[in-house]
Amino acid sequence: MTGRRPTKTKAFRTTLIAPCGMNCRLCRAYTRDRNACPGCLADEADKPKTRVVCYIKTCERIAKGGARYCLGCRSFPCDRLNHLDNRYRTKYGMSMIDNLKSIKQSGVRRFIDSEKQKWTCPECGEIICVHKPECLSCGRYWH
Repeated sequence: MTGRRPTKTKAFRTTLIAPCGMNCRLCRAYTRDRNACPGCLADEADKPKTRVVCYIKTCERIAKGGARYCLGCRSFPCDRLNHLDNRYRTKYGMSMIDNLKSIKQSGVRRFIDSEKQKWTCPECGEIICVHKPECLSCGRYWH
């Protein structure tokens, strides 16, 4: 152990999967100690402004179709989602579109199970933040 702080032990939950396919449990905004974001689907009053005005989460096409995730939209994947997905593939090695396809193929519960395996630090067992190339608890690099 390198003396780093342990991450919050919050469980993976289906309510933490954003419409775009992001697992909010892995997000830096969710894992931080001060002003932590409660997740994209949580009550708006508890969120940073950038999460409240998210263009993908507030997309009318999703709302009109009654879909929970972008994969339920007939425009899937749209330009906004493709742009976000490209940025996350390039910077963080994670794909929201692949996440959504996995949810469609196997269901959200199986997706959550695979996320637990994929994003748990093999060194200390804490959850790895997708935005950091090291475990926030023990410092082990994962990229």
